[in-house]
Formats: sequence, structure tokens, C-alpha cells
Amino acid sequence: MKSLIVSCLALALSIPAAPLAAQARGEQGEARKEMRAGNLVSLRDIEARIVPTMRGAEYLGPAYDSTAMAYRLKFIRDGRVLFVDVDARTGRVLGRSD
Repeated sequence: MKSLIVSCLALALSIPAAPLAAQARGEQGEARKEMRAGNLVSLRDIEARIVPTMRGAEYLGPAYDSTAMAYRLKFIRDGRVLFVDVDARTGRVLGRSD
């Protein structure tokens, strides 16, 4: 009985993750499509410019928001998570959390 409860709980916890993972893949696909069309600055170019400015911080990775056409670069420094939001069309920094 205990293993049945654990299995049901594990299944219930895994269900919401599937749509989120599919959404993330959709966002990445949208970014690739826009970049191929020449509408976005490449993520590599943005990272090459932004990551070196974040001295002492570890780069954790990007997220792309297709609605805002912006990248959010995620860093951690001294146990604090920091974000740099970048306009994907221009490469201009929109904001930083400190």
C-alpha cells in the first residue's frame, strides 16, 4: 500500500512538469526561428558580451521570452541569484537585478 501511495504521489508531482517543459522547448524553437529570420541577436553574441561583465558570478544559463522578445540570463554570486534581461532584437540590456 505504501509503495502505491508513493507511486501516485510521484505521478501527481510529475504531471505539471510536462507542459512547462513543452513550453520551454516551444520558446527555444521560437527563438531559433526568429534568429534565422534575422530578427534576433544570437544568444552566443549576447552571452559573449554580458557574461564577462558579471565578475565573480557563475553563469547558470538563459531563458527566452517570445512575447517580450527578450533573454533573461541567470547568474549566482555569493548565494544570491541575479538576472540580466536583454532585448533579443537589439542586444541592449533592459535591466539587472542586484
